[in-house]
Order: sequence, then C-alpha cells, then structure tokens
Amino acid sequence: MISAVRIPDSQVAREAAELVRQHESEMLFNHSVRVFLFGAMKGIRQNLKFDSELLYVAALFHDLGLADAYHTETKRFEVDGADAARAFLKSHGIPEPKADLVWEAIALHTTPGIPQYMRPEIALTNAGVLVDVVGIGYDDYTPEQRAQVITDFPRGDFKNEFIEVQTCSALKKPLTTFGTVNFDYIEHRDLTFHKPNACTRIRNTPWLT
Repeated sequence: MISAVRIPDSQVAREAAELVRQHESEMLFNHSVRVFLFGAMKGIRQNLKFDSELLYVAALFHDLGLADAYHTETKRFEVDGADAARAFLKSHGIPEPKADLVWEAIALHTTPGIPQYMRPEIALTNAGVLVDVVGIGYDDYTPEQRAQVITDFPRGDFKNEFIEVQTCSALKKPLTTFGTVNFDYIEHRDLTFHKPNACTRIRNTPWLT
C-alpha cells in the first residue's frame, strides 16, 4: 500500500511486471510504476471508478515501445507499447474490450488535450505521465505522497536519462515524430533538423486549389 493505493498483485499484474522488467531499464520501470501510483491517487481523489489492474498494465507498458525488443521502424513508440500490451492481455484471456481500453490508454498517453476527457483508465494513465515527466499536477499531491512514491520507486537521474532514451528512440524513426511531442527530442539534440511544415505540405498536394 502506498498512500491508500494497492499495487495489483494478480497473476496478470505480476507477469506484466516481470515482462516489462526484462526489457526496460530500472529508470523506465520505476517511472512506469510511479505513473500508476500517481494516476491511481488522482482517481481516488476524484472518486473515479477505474479498473486498477488495467490501469497498472497500461502504466507498465506505456513506454515499452522505447525498448529495442518492441521497437518498430514505422510506428510511433506509443503504438508499439500499446500493441505489446494488447497482445499480452489477450494472451492471458482478457476480453478484447478491456485489452482495447489499455491500448487506447497507452497510444494516447502523450497526446495533449484529449485523454483527460476519455474513460478513467485513459485519463489517469495520461495524468500519471504528466505529473511524473513534466510536473503537471505536482501540487495536487501532498509532500508525503510524493516522498513515499519516490522512496519506493526512486527517480535517480530521471530527467537526463529519460530525455536520452526518448531522443534515441525518436532519432531511429524521425518520421513517426512529426505532429507529436516526440519531435521535441530530435530538435533538442539537433537544432538544424526541421520538421515538415503543415502549410507547405498542404500547398504541395496534387490538388489544383
């Protein structure tokens, strides 16, 4: 129990954690569990009804697309992680609607302005990511809550390590970053790199007007 949040301990939850641990660094794994904890705390605070196990799996898998074993050449890393989570859940007999819900939570976790209006598991995954990565909602948690979470799942040199992992992933498949926050990682590393301009792309279509 961490601040009234119980980390799921079902067979599915344990096997999900074991799989993710095999492929992620300690930094990413700890981040993923913090995402669950902060998301669940917010859900409890707002009296939301959510499936704790599905939220946990979504949080665990949300960055798995950054791992080499789940990297694809043409998909956003979020979709790689979402695909892995859905396949894992379906292989464990989880009904398709629940597996699809987790897919959506992971695929949308970096999309601004939309997840917070969707089902609780989607909104809370996004909220957990936002507070742990960029500090949005930081003051909604008590100092005691924040301290307990990072004591059990330390941040270490999170800021630098996380930016490095995200940048390496983005540089491997830059075309997947256009129109997403993931382009920022490339631009941060190489200021001469420019993404396609939307207006230019519209004007260069084969349509006459």
